[in-house]
Amino acid sequence: MDRPQRYAVTLPGPPGRHGPPEIVVVHLTGAYTAAGEPVYADDTGAFRVAIEGEVARPLTALPGPGRHACLHAVPLP
Repeated sequence: MDRPQRYAVTLPGPPGRHGPPEIVVVHLTGAYTAAGEPVYADDTGAFRVAIEGEVARPLTALPGPGRHACLHAVPLP
C-alpha cells in the first residue's frame, strides 16, 4: 500500500480557553527520522511530524502553551 502524500493534523485549542482546534495540512517531505519514519511538514516547513496510522508525533515544538506527544492525523486524497 502506498503511503499518503498528505495528512490533516488536528492541533488542540489553547488549554482552558475552550477554543476551537486548528487543522494543519502536512505533506510528505522525503526526509526520514533516525528511526526511519517518513517526515511530514506544513507548507512553511516549521511544523514537522512523523505519522503512524492516525497518530502524528511532533518533531518540532508546537506553537502556543502546552505540549502534546501525539495528535490526530487523517489522510487526505
